[in-house]
Amino acid sequence: MIGTGVDIIEIERIKRMVERHKNLDRIYTNQELTYIIGKGNRVETYAGIFAAKEAVVKALGTGFRRIEWTEIEIDHDEAGKPIVAIHGKAAKHVAEQGIRGISVSISHDRIQAIAFAVVWTEGDNEGELKDGKYMENLGRD
Repeated sequence: MIGTGVDIIEIERIKRMVERHKNLDRIYTNQELTYIIGKGNRVETYAGIFAAKEAVVKALGTGFRRIEWTEIEIDHDEAGKPIVAIHGKAAKHVAEQGIRGISVSISHDRIQAIAFAVVWTEGDNEGELKDGKYMENLGRD
């Protein structure tokens, strides 16, 4: 395992950000915005994805110094489980570090959202890359 990362954010802070910003595409990908809108455009969903991106860059050990917000994408499987997709410079960093998998968990209540990320390497046998997304190895082809 390379690292872990956790982030907790006040939902009210994200609400103010969403209300002020017209350029949410600087933080959220089109896929994420589509997901958020499909979930009722709820601020809790914005906050959860925001926290997940923060947790991932902490687990990678890079912060957002060398990675753009939209290079970390939080997708979801059929059951709604969050899945991390990596793009651009972030993907290059992941490859250089021999990172094999990234798992993330997101939760929230009415006041805060929290996310926890775990990053593992080629030497670990915990996950695999599929279609540009890191998924736990649960016997899937």
